Amino acid sequence: MVRTMAFLRALLSTARMIRHSPPLSAGRPADDAVLLDAPDERLSPALVAAALGDPRPAAGLLAATRAEADWENRDRYVGRLVAFARNRDGWLVDWLAAAPRDPDALLVKAELAVHRAWESPARAERLREVGPMIAAAAEADPRDPVPWRLALDHARGAHATHTAFESLWEQAVRRAPHHYGCHVAALRYLSAAWYGSHRECFDFAERAAEDALPDSLVQALPVRAAFALLLDTQAAGRAGSVLEERVDAAADLAIRLSAAYRPGDPWPAEVRNLLAYVLLARGRWAEALDQFDVIGPYATSFPWSSVSDDALGRFLDARDGARLQVASLTPLRDRPDRGRPRGHYA
Repeated sequence: MVRTMAFLRALLSTARMIRHSPPLSAGRPADDAVLLDAPDERLSPALVAAALGDPRPAAGLLAATRAEADWENRDRYVGRLVAFARNRDGWLVDWLAAAPRDPDALLVKAELAVHRAWESPARAERLREVGPMIAAAAEADPRDPVPWRLALDHARGAHATHTAFESLWEQAVRRAPHHYGCHVAALRYLSAAWYGSHRECFDFAERAAEDALPDSLVQALPVRAAFALLLDTQAAGRAGSVLEERVDAAADLAIRLSAAYRPGDPWPAEVRNLLAYVLLARGRWAEALDQFDVIGPYATSFPWSSVSDDALGRFLDARDGARLQVASLTPLRDRPDRGRPRGHYA
């Protein structure tokens, strides 16, 4: 009898998936339309020009972010330019030759050096060697918090003491007290994988989120702490109800943050990708599918590259999994798309 009931439940679940899967896919970008880490309209020309060996658009873009004190976009653009330069850096070499003291060129140079040092087997020693490059970037424009975010990342790999790290953190927040990248760097230092614990991560993230500006991505710090816990499978298995409640509270906060941005906006795309992962891990299928809806075509390497060598494939599998789970749980006579936004990307 038990086996018969289990068989019947499986049949019903399959029937629900067959009936509801097509409607749940309506309006969502096809797999081949999803882009991984797609650049925005300001960054795209700089990357195209860099591929042709011309650094001028990249120089103009970063100079504009510095002039506008647009530190969040500056941080993001530097990261993307560095990712490109890791394999093709001729344009950067030419830029530095033409303008060796340019604050923007020095920042890209320093971050590229840090990335390469992190990949070295002698990481700590190599990182110590690139310390002067970070100092040069920071001195080139004392207002800029991005070199201090880089210094925080550098300190984590160089085994800096808590006292040294706190000194760097003070310099960072003095320049931009709500800078997302600096907060993420501090959260990583405090993680259980480095020099802290999951509880310290949550404590820091929740305090920062409470103090954050309205609609600031700093409000997503708790969901990053939740992701770190979920990724640590042993700790997640031992997590008590209090930590589990903090994970769900972090997801709830990130859902409200996501709702503050328009569907298909590339700016909060990484936060939405991260939130979708956490919601899936918590079995909150319908809410995860909502996030995939508003992500649209903007898949991001983080968090999927943390769990797979094929970040885009993992994103697409997760999106399909959420859709199938929602379909299998929807009664046969109900409409699964009732009350759900559709057609944003048709």
